[in-house]
Amino acid sequence: MMTSQNTTTDDLRARLEKEGDVAADYLEELLDIADLDGDIDIDVDQGRASVAIVTEAGSEHWLRRLVGDDGQVLDALQELTRLAVQAKTGERSRLMLDVAGHRKVRRDQLTALAEDAIGRAQASGAEVQLEPMNSFERKVVHDAVTEAGLHSESDGAEPKRYVIIRPN
Repeated sequence: MMTSQNTTTDDLRARLEKEGDVAADYLEELLDIADLDGDIDIDVDQGRASVAIVTEAGSEHWLRRLVGDDGQVLDALQELTRLAVQAKTGERSRLMLDVAGHRKVRRDQLTALAEDAIGRAQASGAEVQLEPMNSFERKVVHDAVTEAGLHSESDGAEPKRYVIIRPN
C-alpha cells in the first residue's frame, strides 16, 4: 500500500517531469528557428525541473551564443522558458536551464569561492561580503554556506544583490 507521502512525492515528480517536457518542446522549437544543433536532457534536481541543452564535444561554441556574456542570455532564455511552461501548465515554474554546461562550470567556481569565503569568515570571526551575484549564483553560495554549518543572507537590491557570510 502506498502512503500519502509517496503519493505526494510521486505527484511532485510527475509535475516536474511535465515541466521538463514542456520546456524541452519549447527549446527544441527555438533551436530549430535559430538553426542550432543540440540535444535536450531533462531531469529533476533538488526539487525542480532541470533542462540542459547539450551537444557533441567540440561543437559547444555554437551553443555559447545562447549563454552570452556572464550568462545573461542564458538567464533571459531561462525566464522565457519558465514563462512558456507557465503558459502551458498554468503553474509558476522554478525550472533551471543550462546550456553547454555553463551553469555546471559556474556552480563549481561559486562553490570554490564560497569555500574560500567560509574559511576567511571562520578564521577571522568576522562576516565576509561577496560581490553582487544573480539569484542562481547566490543560491549556490547559500547552499555551500549551509552545508558548512554557517549562516548567510542576501542583502542589497537587484542587480547589486550580494551574499554576506557570518561565522558562528
